[in-house]
Amino acid sequence: MDRTTQLTIRRTGTTAPARTSGSPAPPGSHEITHSGAHVYDPDRPTGSLHLRAARVLEGNWTGTSTVPSHGLYPHQWSWDSAFIAIGLRHLSPLRAQTELETLLGAQWGDGRIPHIVFNPSVPLDAYFPSPDFWRSSTAGRAAGAPRTVQTSGIVQPPVHALAAWLVHQADPGLSRSRSFLSRMYPRLAAWHRYLLHRRDLGGGGLASVVHPWEQGMDNSPCWDAPLSRVTPAAPRSFRRADLDHGSAEDRPTDLDYGRYVRLATDYRDGGYADGAGEFAVEDPAFNALLIASEHALAAIAQELGAAGTARHARAERLTAALVERLWDPTEGMFFCRDVYGGDARDEGESGALGSDRRSPESGALDSEQRSSESGAHGSERGSRSGALGAEQRSAESSAHASERRSRQSGAHASEQRSRTGALIPERSVAGLLPLILPALPRDIAATLVRTAGGPHFGLGGVARLAPSYDLTGHAFDPHRYWRGPAWFNTNWLLERGLRLHGEHGRAEELRAALLETADTSGFAEYVDPYTGEACGALGFSWTAALTLDLLHEPARADQADRADRVDRVDRVDQSTHVVSHPGHRAFDKAQGTPPHTSHASHTTHTPHSSFETGAKGGDRG
Repeated sequence: MDRTTQLTIRRTGTTAPARTSGSPAPPGSHEITHSGAHVYDPDRPTGSLHLRAARVLEGNWTGTSTVPSHGLYPHQWSWDSAFIAIGLRHLSPLRAQTELETLLGAQWGDGRIPHIVFNPSVPLDAYFPSPDFWRSSTAGRAAGAPRTVQTSGIVQPPVHALAAWLVHQADPGLSRSRSFLSRMYPRLAAWHRYLLHRRDLGGGGLASVVHPWEQGMDNSPCWDAPLSRVTPAAPRSFRRADLDHGSAEDRPTDLDYGRYVRLATDYRDGGYADGAGEFAVEDPAFNALLIASEHALAAIAQELGAAGTARHARAERLTAALVERLWDPTEGMFFCRDVYGGDARDEGESGALGSDRRSPESGALDSEQRSSESGAHGSERGSRSGALGAEQRSAESSAHASERRSRQSGAHASEQRSRTGALIPERSVAGLLPLILPALPRDIAATLVRTAGGPHFGLGGVARLAPSYDLTGHAFDPHRYWRGPAWFNTNWLLERGLRLHGEHGRAEELRAALLETADTSGFAEYVDPYTGEACGALGFSWTAALTLDLLHEPARADQADRADRVDRVDRVDQSTHVVSHPGHRAFDKAQGTPPHTSHASHTTHTPHSSFETGAKGGDRG
């Protein structure tokens, strides 16, 4: 029996309570030790989707973290690890905790979580940009880069607090015994503080990305206009290792790559100081994940004995700022904002939105934002002191507090340089992802659902999965990286958002399409949105991990209600052949956090996020 089979085997019909590695095995059970944790799961037919997904994660495991794929991505990636941990919690909560602990162990002193943590055993020429390009321990010294591990200097979307909360819920006993959340909370709080203070380059409360790689959708057409201001690095100054593992037709162009390298080089040579570069974009998906993670941090704070109300309030304020700055009611979706860009009409728009259609809306937005920015920004900054109250100050390390004080002047300087900017007239799947937010106005949520199913994204119609870019857009390419193909993580987020806002039928259709496509594509990195044809790397870790999460999700909301009447022990759900663990069920059911008595608090927790509860639309009310 191989180790992956051990991860998923279980005697048919037996049940066992969730146990930590120190607990005795139930009589007659299969006791499997993996990465220090016992794992139980139903029997699966050889070759089943569940077993094959587990094998992908086993094959990509390095001992302390999971690589996205061994060939193309041989190191640890930030938001990949967060999604991977969400899936791993169904196999081994301990390994899922280790995944996040390894990543956050490379956090910088200023709070940023780097987008790559490099494996020193991987040859330098296996991936570019390599550690000797980023020079994190020297170029990042002023920003508090760690000296014992090499990382990149940019970041990725903040999914980490969400992942930490879900991993905790998978096995609360194990989590508490290891003080998992109490160790993670100060690091996650510092991460959010960095984004909300140092990256508020637009002055409206939202975080900006300073490199296309930070948003995660690397070569999206959304970046074309702001990148056009960047002089590309000389072609001979770098060698693209990605083309060793993929077709050039599916990857970013050499011109785009040259601009990526130039931006990263300038950022590095400037000591990784924020606000000095030529590229700054407020992205709706990046900020939606930050807002959802604020809700998750509030739940973590409550678990640790604090109220968490300040974080929930901040998340709601950020939701309002997201709508104010990035929502376009005429087009029915959110758009990126080029913070350092001029008026869109002056940039020779060639996108889907013509200048005659954008000019009235653009002018209205600009006028409204100019009149409200100072007040909104002042209010946001004032509220931060409250949100960073006793619940965080008691947990912060002295190193992080000192770093924050020493760098405030730099943050203020970057804020003074900020501008209103202009919305970027390109339709990206990022503009649909605020659907994951519980405080999103109902009319906006309904409009996003219509836009997702309309001609630009074709969800539930011509497209098997939602594409990364407008199907009718001038730059659409069904195979070229983020310029059209469908990705599993964005569609997983959409599935959650649809359920949150009551679209159960559409969510179930998308879930079925995701599972079928993962099965037929070999857990591909991304796929043709029309046909499901595999593109990029096969055996991709977050595809496998999110497949596991969907397999453990009840197919209908009424199963969540039944779950409330079941004692908190592992049980086999006969309708879907999945095992529900205490904590796993909390993610899938609509009734909120599983009841427990915290050692520090007896307050009742009110769910604020679908990621916190798995709330199925109207069930959240």
